[in-house]
Amino acid sequence: MSAPVLDMSLVPPLGEPRPALVPEVHETTLPNGLRLVVVPRPGVPLIELRLRVPFAATARTAAAHTARASVLTGAVLMGTAAHDQLEIAQLLQAHGGEMSVSDDADRLLFSTTMLPTGLGPVLGVLSELLTSATYPGGEVQAERDRVVERIEIARSQPRTIAGTALATRRYGAHPYGQQLPSAALVAAVTPAALRKLHRERVRPAGSTLVLVGDVDPAAALDLVGTALAGWATEGTAVTAPPVSAAPAQPLQLVHRPGAVQSNLRLGGQAPGRTDPQLPALRLASMVFGGYFSSRLVENIRERRGYTYSPRSGVEHLLAGSSVTVEADVATAVTGPALMETVYELGRMALTPVTEAELDSARRYLLGTMALGTATHGGMASTLSALFGAGLSADWLAEHQRALLTVGIDEVTEASRRWLAPSALTAVVVGDADLVADQLRVLGPVEVSAPAVEAQS
Repeated sequence: MSAPVLDMSLVPPLGEPRPALVPEVHETTLPNGLRLVVVPRPGVPLIELRLRVPFAATARTAAAHTARASVLTGAVLMGTAAHDQLEIAQLLQAHGGEMSVSDDADRLLFSTTMLPTGLGPVLGVLSELLTSATYPGGEVQAERDRVVERIEIARSQPRTIAGTALATRRYGAHPYGQQLPSAALVAAVTPAALRKLHRERVRPAGSTLVLVGDVDPAAALDLVGTALAGWATEGTAVTAPPVSAAPAQPLQLVHRPGAVQSNLRLGGQAPGRTDPQLPALRLASMVFGGYFSSRLVENIRERRGYTYSPRSGVEHLLAGSSVTVEADVATAVTGPALMETVYELGRMALTPVTEAELDSARRYLLGTMALGTATHGGMASTLSALFGAGLSADWLAEHQRALLTVGIDEVTEASRRWLAPSALTAVVVGDADLVADQLRVLGPVEVSAPAVEAQS
């Protein structure tokens, strides 16, 4: 008995995408230089907090800065002049909160969720962390040991090896090339070094505090102004230096003996958030490999079975944006998989997408944008990134309008400029004894060992 066939004529047509709503934003700059952004969203009795502190390294200090930052993100929560680690956790948990601290190449980010009644007390704890974190010796040593263990595990993972190799290939000595800190440098981090880094870099100038949720803007301003008045470290924010375009290089093959999979990674420059070509490139990347209906997935996953989840995307850092392509494929088909990936990139650059492809990609992008800001947490994280990049909430609506008007010719032009295979840096991690000859059929190959740890 055959399965019933769905009569597509009975399925109602999709409606037009809903316009993005610009959130109600109340923005203030406090006397200490901290930028406060409050978005009232009554209905769900929660408040999301994101404090973004500029935390980029300079080229000269990148290795040591990355190592110290990897310990600081955990150690900053381990004690203040008034409370120890357990007491800090209890104070936050009493209001439904749990503070997390993370870092990337541009910033340090304090994040938490709380009940509306907990805003004042949680801001009090945040103030303590910013102004009187003690970095006690025993706790710092334990955190340092945990970070070293995580680094050693990460360095054995092929995806980490591939990401690190591509970053080094693209950025060289630029701080963005430091994807993973040196375990040796992390092991040498001292409490005194963390206190110095905190004193010199955790400053209100250039920082942005975003509050989204069931919060009154005027009351929030009073609470933040009172709680964080003592955070007054002077100085200017440090941002990463400009990124230069990577020179043309042969494909790098990182030898991983015995690997049963090869990790293909390609990356290149992309337009920034305010570049008029960004909407067209985002749509082009979506058609190429951005979602399950993309050309790359249809080719090397559905038709040929080379891989499970190939993908492409556009990422933004303050000093430069990137387009990335990745696929983890079986060793035996490494060469064919790279050939098909390059073929699809070339097809994007040389032949126009169809109206159906463009419409589908546009709907998917607009839908994911709406979903990404539907929750308090999603909106807080999005606004933290936008304000940290010097933009406003208006960017959300402006970008949606731009996505709605992009045509096929613009997608082709953006693909030709940003997705051309010649514009991308390529790295493969795999067993060179088995895949090098496959890859040499496609062009020059430079074989290397996995990177050794960088030293300051």
